[in-house]
Amino acid sequence: MKSYNVADAPYHRVDAIESNQSVRADSNAAVLDDAIKLSIEGLNDFFFADWRPDLVDLLIVAAAVEFCDLSVRRPKLGWARAFDLLVAVHEAATWNAAPVREALEEALAFLTGDLWRLSFISRHEPVVRVKPRMLDLNTPDRVIIPYSDGLDSRAVAAIVENEEKTGIVRVRLGTKGADTSSQPRKKRRFMVVPYEVKLGKRGRVESSARSRGFKFAAITGIAAQLAKVDRIVVTESGQGALGPVLVSSGQSYPDYRVHPAFTRRVENVFTALTGQALRYEYPRIWFTKGETLAAANALPKPPPWEDTRSCWQDSRRVSFAKHRRQCGICAACMLRRMSLHRAQIDEAPSSYIWENLDVSEIRDGAVAGFMHMSRAFEEYAVAGVLHLDHLAGLAGSDLHRRAVQRVARETASALGQDMSTCERLLKDLLARHRSEWLAFQKSLGNSSFVGRIALVSPWQ
Repeated sequence: MKSYNVADAPYHRVDAIESNQSVRADSNAAVLDDAIKLSIEGLNDFFFADWRPDLVDLLIVAAAVEFCDLSVRRPKLGWARAFDLLVAVHEAATWNAAPVREALEEALAFLTGDLWRLSFISRHEPVVRVKPRMLDLNTPDRVIIPYSDGLDSRAVAAIVENEEKTGIVRVRLGTKGADTSSQPRKKRRFMVVPYEVKLGKRGRVESSARSRGFKFAAITGIAAQLAKVDRIVVTESGQGALGPVLVSSGQSYPDYRVHPAFTRRVENVFTALTGQALRYEYPRIWFTKGETLAAANALPKPPPWEDTRSCWQDSRRVSFAKHRRQCGICAACMLRRMSLHRAQIDEAPSSYIWENLDVSEIRDGAVAGFMHMSRAFEEYAVAGVLHLDHLAGLAGSDLHRRAVQRVARETASALGQDMSTCERLLKDLLARHRSEWLAFQKSLGNSSFVGRIALVSPWQ
């Protein structure tokens, strides 16, 4: 049987163009203002004082990339797809210039593992400019922080704010929020993702969604340009930034969504497009999530933790008694629980559908009366345990020495650090992750299903 080779695959052609522009032969149309729709509220939040057509176009490019990524299923054999994407922009000559186009294609290929061929045509109608709003800009902003409802963003925002002693700008990713909760809504910036992608009748057919990394990196970069800030603090700790590259499942391409090797490529895109440099910083990349939470919790004014979320599950699947919970067993929830244990932060069991992890059978740990039990949840639990376990198994492993060295080399190059230093830091990080994992298992007792599934276990 012939093996899969993306070089032999036909390009999926997508045209992100206006309704009055002609679609290329054999192309799938992603019509602007229909399949890709800019949010007036989002544009108002972003372009509060400075209207930048080039940055508006970057939002549309990010949306078009998302449309491609979610609407084409990955092959059964292999991973990569090939895309030929045409986008209507305000200044086609700027976008077709080799430095811009090539920087974009490289960043997207590195992130998604796909082949990308981009081209641009001029819009017939410019995007209607939003009216500038009066904002209180007296705060001496120095850094941008991508902000969500997660533990890392809450913790790192508190740490950076305490260290910087100056203004930080929180860019909300995916949910409505604000720079600072004390500000009135009309004075808040960067509250919502400024566009929406509609996939038509077929809907989303691909779940890997690697393009989310480009979406969020582009949005934070745009916010930095508009706020006149050149530093973006990435809030991921070591397991989040490096773990998905170290531990990939099956035939999947490594997940570089928050790795510095990807954000360096995004920096190249902004430099080529705007001539203005920005920098993504990783202050917690050599710390575990538990260590980051412990550092934030030790501050004079630690942030609250009870309203943060880590769970990957849709809220409809993990609701109980009309209250939204977290599942408690997916990889994100398992890392959360282990990290809170390391930081000695107590959390109510009722935060989770799986209130108890100390039971021997997975099903027995769910809250009594939960009506959505399924085999899929058990599979999530197994995957959650194995993800943390696999990462712990890398510590001191001769078998995985080359994989660890490869990631250390990529990380050192991206951070501009010495290779031997990064390798030592990575090995130390993995050893501390292993210690936290073993301590967490021990806290659950030797009859827990977690220890039964794990290979790296204090009970074996």
